Amino acid sequence: MAKKVAKVGIKKEKGYLYFVDKAGDISCAKMARGNKKGGKPKKVAKVGIKKESGFLYFIDKNGDISCAKMVRGGKKKKKKKATKKKKATKKKATKKKATRKKKATKKKATKKRAVKKKATKKKATKKKATKKKATKKKAAKKKKRR
Repeated sequence: MAKKVAKVGIKKEKGYLYFVDKAGDISCAKMARGNKKGGKPKKVAKVGIKKESGFLYFIDKNGDISCAKMVRGGKKKKKKKATKKKKATKKKATKKKATRKKKATKKKATKKRAVKKKATKKKATKKKATKKKATKKKAAKKKKRR
């Protein structure tokens, strides 16, 4: 996994972050805690290691510099192969989807029409009932006046 690059033997203090800087030396900085910001980095030991790309350099338990190959994650890319058979099947699939969409929209339209018809019938019956009540009230008032 990891291999030792240089033996340094640094003693680590609590509350500090130890790392290998750009120059290949060991530096440390005070860790940020809560609202307090971290401190500026200080050089602890000059080693002068030349870093290779694709490797992670760190300070191990013994205080020495070690490195490990970086593991790159993420999704694997699929290779696209365009053949004549696949293109033909894609066209058929798109036609089927289009016909399904048309059928679904027709069903929705008919449902909406049916709902509107029912609502208009209810409104018409309510209007008739209110007219009858109004005429009855007028007739009752005329009788009282006589």
